[in-house]
Amino acid sequence: MTVKAKLGFGAAGGALAVVWMVFMAVTAHSARAADPAPAPAAPPPPAVTVAKPIFKRITEWDDYTGRFIAKERVDVRARVSGYLESVHFKEGQMVEAGELLFVIDQRPFKTEVARAKAGVDQAGTQLKVAQLEFERGQRLQSSRAMSTETAEERRAKRDAAQAEVDAAKAALRNAELNLDFTEVRAPMAGRLSDIRVDVGNLISGGTADSTLLTTIVSLDPIELEIEASEAEFLRYTRLDTAGTRRSSREVPNRIEAQLIDETDWVHKGNMTFVDNEIDPNSDSIRGHATFPNPDHVLLPGMFARARLFGAGEHEAVMVPDIAIVADQARKLVMVLAKDNMIEARVVTLGPLIDGLRVVRDGLKPDETIVVNGIIRAHPGKPVTPTVATIAEDGTIKVADQK
Repeated sequence: MTVKAKLGFGAAGGALAVVWMVFMAVTAHSARAADPAPAPAAPPPPAVTVAKPIFKRITEWDDYTGRFIAKERVDVRARVSGYLESVHFKEGQMVEAGELLFVIDQRPFKTEVARAKAGVDQAGTQLKVAQLEFERGQRLQSSRAMSTETAEERRAKRDAAQAEVDAAKAALRNAELNLDFTEVRAPMAGRLSDIRVDVGNLISGGTADSTLLTTIVSLDPIELEIEASEAEFLRYTRLDTAGTRRSSREVPNRIEAQLIDETDWVHKGNMTFVDNEIDPNSDSIRGHATFPNPDHVLLPGMFARARLFGAGEHEAVMVPDIAIVADQARKLVMVLAKDNMIEARVVTLGPLIDGLRVVRDGLKPDETIVVNGIIRAHPGKPVTPTVATIAEDGTIKVADQK
């Protein structure tokens, strides 16, 4: 029996049967095309490297920057006025206290000394005459040949003459001092600056506005001036109260410095001064540290990095800086929690020691943190962790690496 017969069509309806079969095939294909496509597989959690922080015993240092200043500095000015006659030093040389630096024309001052000496002689002669008159009056009074009033007048004249002698001697000493002041000497040991006034110029002296001749700065020892924030000062105060670290006002706490071309903490010193108030403009407090400087390498005005003894020896949690995220004023680390979920943890940081950052609060030694791929670690999301270890120098080493 033919297909046409089975479908119930006659010979004349063969074309209609073919059309019907094509229609059914197209309809089945359209139904299959309308079925939804299968959903793509979800991507795996991002890969990150995790490690436990280092927990070890350390001595904590706090980092600062500062500039060296002279422990003593003097603007050399004359104490008398006159013409500068000679200079007795080489610019920039080291001098000892008392060395001759400048000489002012001494002739007018020698004249004043001679006049003052003459005044002393004159007053001395008048005193001798008044003394003789007084002694004669004493004898006459004893024989009742002179009245008491006259004898008292002679005593007064004798005393006035004595006062004139004292005044003349004082004037002589003043003139001799001014003559000595024509020799300007170094008030302290140190290094000289350049000559500010050439020979032959008239200089003024004896006042705060006197002519500046040169300057001297002391070099050994030298001081480093640093500034600590109010928060740091309060922390030191709390440590002192707790007996963990004595205040630098009470003990010379250790401090170390390095210059811009140095990598080691070459220069060793001690804190010697902490100011008595917080500067309201900078919200900081000044401190001075004293350093020996026998080779005169350190100069006033020189920049230096410094680290100050910050706390007693103690156990500390330490992480590399690459594991720390800044969120405005907060510092965060990404902690690997249960089921490989990420938790953002706020931490309080300390100084950098041997390539590792001290974490004072917010992280426990047995917790695991993200140390690589931190930009792929989002709080509340899972990750695929690869376990690593943190070396003592702060480098990261994956566990299966040789």
